[in-house]
Amino acid sequence: MLRVVTHVKPLVDRSLYGALDVSIWSKSIQFNKCAFTTSAFRLNDQSATAGVQSEDTINVCGKDYAKDEWTNVTPNILSKTSRKLHLHPSHPISIIRQRIENHFATFKPLNKFEPTVTTKMNFDDLCIPADHPTRVKSDNYYINATNMLRAHTSAHQLQGLESGATKFLISGDVYRRDEIDSSHYPVFHQMEGLQYFDMGPKITAKQVQDDIASQAELAANTVQLVDDTLIKPENPIQDRHAPEAAQAVVAHLKHSLNSMVRALFKDEPNLQVRWIDAYFPFTSPSWEMEIFYQGEWLEICGCGIVRQDLMDAAGKPACSINMDPPSLHNTNALLLKKGLQNKIGWAFGCGLERLSMVLFDIPDIRLFWSEDERFLSQFAAGEIVKFKPFSKFPPCLKDISFWLPEKEWNENNFCEIVRGVAGDIVENVTKIDDFTHPKTQKRSVCYRITYRSMDRNVTNEEINAIQEKVRSTVEEDLSVQLR
Repeated sequence: MLRVVTHVKPLVDRSLYGALDVSIWSKSIQFNKCAFTTSAFRLNDQSATAGVQSEDTINVCGKDYAKDEWTNVTPNILSKTSRKLHLHPSHPISIIRQRIENHFATFKPLNKFEPTVTTKMNFDDLCIPADHPTRVKSDNYYINATNMLRAHTSAHQLQGLESGATKFLISGDVYRRDEIDSSHYPVFHQMEGLQYFDMGPKITAKQVQDDIASQAELAANTVQLVDDTLIKPENPIQDRHAPEAAQAVVAHLKHSLNSMVRALFKDEPNLQVRWIDAYFPFTSPSWEMEIFYQGEWLEICGCGIVRQDLMDAAGKPACSINMDPPSLHNTNALLLKKGLQNKIGWAFGCGLERLSMVLFDIPDIRLFWSEDERFLSQFAAGEIVKFKPFSKFPPCLKDISFWLPEKEWNENNFCEIVRGVAGDIVENVTKIDDFTHPKTQKRSVCYRITYRSMDRNVTNEEINAIQEKVRSTVEEDLSVQLR
C-alpha cells in the first residue's frame, strides 16, 4: 500500500543531509523499424535490403560480418536499422526525444550512434556477469558471437564518458526479442542520461546545490508524487562512496527526474508518479519511476548511482572505446585518460515509446512504424497532440497447438518466427492452453494469434496462407509436433 503522497518540490534538504526518502535500463522497458512500401504495414519484410546476407556473411549498417552459431538476427529486423525514427523531427518518438533534450539543455546530446555494438560494449563494459540471463540468445539479436544489435543505449555509456562531457544524453533504437502485443515490439527507442560530480562529502554537495540553483524554475505542479524509498542493505550505497556525497547525488538525480516528469506531463491532470526500489547491474543504489496509466502502474524510467568501476574504466588508457562519431575526439576526452576515479555520477534510462504512447494516446506500438499519412500528418515538430484513430479493421483469429520438444522451450523464439513470417500484421500472440499429459509427461501448448492490419481489411484466405506458413516454419525450426 502507498504510504505517503506529496507533491514534487525543487529540492528537499532532508534528501541532501538527512535520511533519504528517497536499469539494460529496465527489467521491462519493453518496446519497439525499417523499409515499408506504400502499405503502412507490409506483411513480410524479408525482401528488405538493409541487411544483405550470404551463406557465410551478413551486412549490417554497411559492414560485413562473418556468421557463426550465434547469428540469429533476421532480415525483418535488419530492415529496421535504417529507419532512425528518433531523428525525424515530426515523429512522436523524436518529439519526446527533443522535449527531454530541451529540458536537459546543458547536457550534450549523442543521438547518432549506429545500433551495431560489440558484446563487450553491451554487457562486459556495464559489469554484466558472463552468466547473466540478459545475455541469452533468445532475448537478443546477435550478428555473431562478438557483435550484436544493441539491447540498450547503455552500450554507449563509456563512449559518453570518454566524450569529455560531464553530462550527456544518448538516444537511439534498441533491439530485443520479445512477446507480441500492443505494447511490445522487437525494436524500440531509449534515451539514456548521465551526469557526474567531483567526489567528496563537501564538494559534491556544493556542486549539487549550485547546479540545482542554476536550473530553470520547475513547471507547474500537476503531479502527485509517491516516494517512500530508503537507502537500505538491499539497495546500498557503494563502499567507495562517502554517504554524504552519495546522498547529495541521489538528491540531484531525483530532483532532475522529478522535474523532467513535471515538464513532460504538465498538461496531464492528476498524474500519479511513484518511486520503487530496483536492481540494475551497473548502478547502486537503483530505482524505477512508474506512472499510473489506464488503471495500472507502468515503468517509465530506471535510474541509479553509476557503479564506480564503470567510472574508473572510462579513464583507463587501455580501455578500448570505439570513439564514433569521430567528433568525440577532443582535448577533454584525452584529459579523461587520467581517470574518473574521483568522480561520482548518476544515470537514467527511459523508453521513448512508452512515454509517447501515454502523451500522444497512441494505443498500438505498431503505429510508430506506419508510413500512412493519416498517422504521420497528425504530428508536428515540438507539439504534443492526442492521436485520432483513423481506422479499426476487424481482427482475424487463428489458433496453433503443438507438443513441445524435449529440449528447453523459449516463447520468444516462437514469437520471433510468427513476426518473421507475418510481419506487422500480427497484433497479439497469447497462450490460451498449457497441458501436460499425465502418462507421457509430454507438454502441449496452444497459442491464439490475432491478425489485424492497421490500414486495410485482410481476407480469411490471406490469413490462412500466412497461418500455414507459420505452422510449417514453427514445426521445422523449433522441432515441435503439430496437433
